[in-house]
Amino acid sequence: MMRAVILIPARLESSRLPKKMLADLCGEPLIVRTWRQAMRSKLASRVVVATDSTEIAGVLRAYGAEVAMTSSAARCGSERIAEVARNIDADVFMNLQGDEPLIDPQNIDLCLQPFLGTDPPDCATLVYPMLPEDYHQIDDPNVVKVVMDRNGNALYFSRSPLPFQREVYASTGFYRHIGLYAYAADVLQRYAGLPPSMLEKAESLEQLRLLENGFRIACVRTTVDHPGVNTQADLELVRRMISEQKSR
Repeated sequence: MMRAVILIPARLESSRLPKKMLADLCGEPLIVRTWRQAMRSKLASRVVVATDSTEIAGVLRAYGAEVAMTSSAARCGSERIAEVARNIDADVFMNLQGDEPLIDPQNIDLCLQPFLGTDPPDCATLVYPMLPEDYHQIDDPNVVKVVMDRNGNALYFSRSPLPFQREVYASTGFYRHIGLYAYAADVLQRYAGLPPSMLEKAESLEQLRLLENGFRIACVRTTVDHPGVNTQADLELVRRMISEQKSR
């Protein structure tokens, strides 16, 4: 059987929303809600939060979460979880961002499913088919787009419109990337040992380091997506959504 472990990287400082991991979401810290959602996965056997913050660690341990302390030298979340993964025996490691308090556990399992097949990928991630009412996001650099080959493997990710349309949108399918990654254990370590690549630095997208170095990323389609928290406006939106769920 596949042994899958979810690793949640969590930094205390954030440029757009300081200390967002500890922001209050209707009575619980944001990072705690992300951890709770991860614990509902049916395919993962373990959830560990990777952090260099003793403050985050203390909050999580009070709720019973497993925490692994890391160095502050990690350049991105995947490098942080690679540090923790070296001490865990597993086949697949998932990188679940700590600022996803509404992540659907079914999406977590959907991202892990390619590793149950006979030809598992190096990495798997999720993509969301954009509807016509979403097309205003195509030009938004904060929304990452992806194009795939006929087998569903990623060809490229970009903050720019992708694919570029010279004339009309009607005949083209657009996909938004959902930043959830599952790595084969050896691929995660190889990835973390590589220097940041040219395209990764240009787009500020860490998954491009994998593509530039010849790794295969399987893109799994989902029709479920919930907002993460990057800004104060995101935080207020998620608070409203949680309050509405509680009132039902």
